[in-house]
Amino acid sequence: MTQHAPLLPLLIPFAAALLQMLMPLARQRQVAALSAALSIASTLWLLVLCDAGPLRVYALGDWQPPFGIVLVADRLAALMVFCCALLAAACVAYASAGAGADAHGRNFHPLFQLQLLGINGAFLTGDLFNLFVFFEIMLLASYALLAQSGGLQRTRAGMVYVVINLLGSSLFLIALGTLYGALGTLNLADVAHRATQVGANDALLRVALLLLVAVFVLKAALLPLSFWLPQTYAAAMAPVAALFSIMTKVGIVALFRLHALVLQPLFPELTSGWLSTLALATLLFGMLGVLAAPSLRTLAAWLILISAGTLQNLPSFGTPEATAAGIFYLVHSTFVGAAFFLLAELVGEQRGSRLCSFGPDAAEAKRAAPALGIAFFVLAISVAGLPPFSGFIGKLLILRSTAGSALSAPLQVALWAALLAAAFGVSLALARAGSRLFWQGAAPHAVSTAPDLRFAALVFLVACAPLVTLFAQPVVDYATRAARQVHDGPAYVRDVLGTPPEAAPARTVRPNRTPYSGERSP
Repeated sequence: MTQHAPLLPLLIPFAAALLQMLMPLARQRQVAALSAALSIASTLWLLVLCDAGPLRVYALGDWQPPFGIVLVADRLAALMVFCCALLAAACVAYASAGAGADAHGRNFHPLFQLQLLGINGAFLTGDLFNLFVFFEIMLLASYALLAQSGGLQRTRAGMVYVVINLLGSSLFLIALGTLYGALGTLNLADVAHRATQVGANDALLRVALLLLVAVFVLKAALLPLSFWLPQTYAAAMAPVAALFSIMTKVGIVALFRLHALVLQPLFPELTSGWLSTLALATLLFGMLGVLAAPSLRTLAAWLILISAGTLQNLPSFGTPEATAAGIFYLVHSTFVGAAFFLLAELVGEQRGSRLCSFGPDAAEAKRAAPALGIAFFVLAISVAGLPPFSGFIGKLLILRSTAGSALSAPLQVALWAALLAAAFGVSLALARAGSRLFWQGAAPHAVSTAPDLRFAALVFLVACAPLVTLFAQPVVDYATRAARQVHDGPAYVRDVLGTPPEAAPARTVRPNRTPYSGERSP
C-alpha cells in the first residue's frame, strides 16, 4: 500500500472535483470537508514515509522512467503537499461558512479541488512536461476562481494574470522543445544524467535551461515579471488569495530543484549574479509597495512579493544550508501570507469597508474587534522578521547561510542591507496599518459569541507562526535533511532511474539517443 502514497495527494482532490460537479452546494461542502481531512492524513503519512527512507517513486501505468508519468516524493515535496493540505483545509472552512465565498458560483469547490490537483502535481512530478501540464491546470483553475464573483476589478486583474501566464506557458513549451532537442528526454533525473554527457559548451542546452529559469521566476514573480502579482492577489476573494499564497512557491521549488540538479553542478555561471540581483530588486520593490499600499488586502499582496523576492535569492547560494533556510522560510511565509488575506476581509467587514482602506475616510469607519487585533499583532511581528516568531528565525537562517555561499562579497552585503531595510519598511507599514485599523475610528461592532468557522480558520493559520517557532528545531532539522536530499543529485538519479551506466564521454547532440536499460533499485 505504501507504494501508492505519492498518488494520493493527486487522486483525492481529483475524485472530489468529479463528485462535486454533480452535487448541490451543501453536498459540495461536505465532500470538500472530507477531501480536506483525507488530504491532511495522506500527506502526513507521505511526510513520515519520505523522512524515514529514500525517494518514493511512483510510475503511473507502470511505465518506468524516463518514459511515462512519474511522481517523485522526496522530503521537500512531501513537506510542500502537507503544507498545501493544511492551507486548503483552512481555506475550505473559511469559504464554506454561511453564505461564504463558495456561494458566488456553483463551481467554486470543483475549481478549488482542481487547483489543489495542479499545485500538488507540480510539487510531486518528476517530469518537466508533466510540470507544464500541472502548471496549466493551475492556470485554468486559478483564473476561474479569480473571476468567480465577477466585478470589473477582478475581471481586469484576471485578464492581466492570464496574459502573463500564457506568455510563460509559451516560453515553457519552447524551453521543453529545446531541451528535448538537446538531450532527447524531459524526465528531470534523466536530464540531470544526460547533461553530464554533453559538452560544457553546448549552447542549445544552455538556452533551454535559461528559458526554464525564466519560466520559473515568472511564476514566482521576479522583477520585472512581478507587476501582475499585487493586483491579482488583492482582487481575489479571501480564501482564493490565501490559496494563491502557496502558488508562487511552486515556481520557487521548481527553481530549487533545477538549480541543485543541473545548474549548480554543470552551469553555475548561468544564474550567478543576475538572479540574486533581480531578487534583491524584487525585495526592495515589494518593500516600496508595502509602504504605498492603500488597503490591508493590497498590503497582504505586496507581502507575498517580498517573500518571493527573499526566496529567489537562495538558489544562487549553491549550498544545502541556503536551501534549508529557504525551506523553513517557505513554510513560514505560506501560512503567514495566507492568514493576512483572511484577516483583511474580516477586518474590512467589521469596519464597514470590504477594502479595509487606509485613506482619509478610515477615521470614520468602525474599529476592528480586539480579537482580530491580536491576530494582526502576531502576524505583523512574524512577517516583519522580529523575534520571537518564525519570521525572525527564517531570516536569521538566510543571513547565516551567506557564509560559504557562492555569492560575491558585494552581493552578500547587498543581501544583508536589503533584508534589514525590507524588515524596517514592513514594520513601518504594519505599524501604520495597525494604528488605523484598531485604534482609530468609532467603537467596534459587537462581535457574536457564537462559533464562527471563518474566525476559526483564521486562528488556525495565525497559530502556525507560534507553532513553527515552538517546534523550530525539529522543523530546521527536517529542512536540513530535505535540503541535503535536494542537493544529492547522484542519489536522485539513482533512485528514480535505477543504477545508471558508466558515464559516457562527451558526445555531440543526438535528440533520439536510446536511453539506457537497467533494473530499478529496490
